[in-house]
This record gives sequence, structure tokens and C-alpha cells, in this order.
Amino acid sequence: MIRIGLLSDTHGYIHPKLYDFFNECNELWHAGDMGNIGIADELNAFKPLRAVYGNVDGYDVRKVYREELVFWCEKVKVAMMHIGGYPGKYSPAARTLISLEKPRIFISGHSHILKVINDPHNHLLHINPGAAGKEGMQQVSTAIRFSIDGERIFDLEILELKR
Repeated sequence: MIRIGLLSDTHGYIHPKLYDFFNECNELWHAGDMGNIGIADELNAFKPLRAVYGNVDGYDVRKVYREELVFWCEKVKVAMMHIGGYPGKYSPAARTLISLEKPRIFISGHSHILKVINDPHNHLLHINPGAAGKEGMQQVSTAIRFSIDGERIFDLEILELKR
């Protein structure tokens, strides 16, 4: 069993309470717009980090992280990109990635809106953790943690923080 901490759109800021929320996690996944490579380094020093770059990330982040990431966690195939949309309104790049890779979980960020949506058409769970940073119009910062055991995805929890 692996416990995952998922966040996106930190835009150069990590709220201290995220460390408590992610303390029991085995690894962290960041769905882009870290803001700078220092954020990635800080998170990776805390827990192993898987991440993609986002549209605000500069060369420092882009030379280390990719635009799309596809990997296995336990027996679950995961695809992650920053600008992906959501079921029924996926970006063209997300539709292509989903069609080619057929992930069980598709993760995106960018919108700053937390969404967890079952996509029966593509047989996947779409997760957008919202925005963990202070930038943007959202009234609360959000992050998610969940578990994967074999093929099972469960114990999804949401953290909401006042900005």
C-alpha cells in the first residue's frame, strides 16, 4: 500500500500545514506550477516527489521535470499533466494522452478548482487537487491525500486552508 500526497499550483509557496497533512504519505505528486525549482527541492527533501511542470514554471523546473508523466503506482497506471481539463472538457493533449496510455487515474492542475470526478467514458478517476499556493482567485488552498493498494484507490481526503 502506498499513501500519496497530491498538490498543484503552489506558485512558489508551501503552506506549513501541508507538511502535517502529508506526514504519513510515502510520496508526493505535484501537478505543475511549482513556481520555482526550490519548491520541488523542498518537497523532494521531505518525501519522494513525482511532478510535471506547468505553464508558469521556468527553465529551472522544465529542465528537471516533464510536461507529461505516465507511471505505475502499485497496479494502477497514472497519467499526469498540468493543463488537462476534466471529463467532457479535456484539452486536446489530455485526450491524446488518455487515449494512448489508458490510465486508471488522470491528474491535472491549472484551474485552481479541486475536482474528483469518475470518468466512465474513459474508465478512469480524474483528480485535480486545486491550488495549494496563495496565487489565484480561489478562497481556500487545497491538497489531497489518498491510498493505492494493488488496483484499489481509496481513503481520499481533502485539506482546505484559508489563504
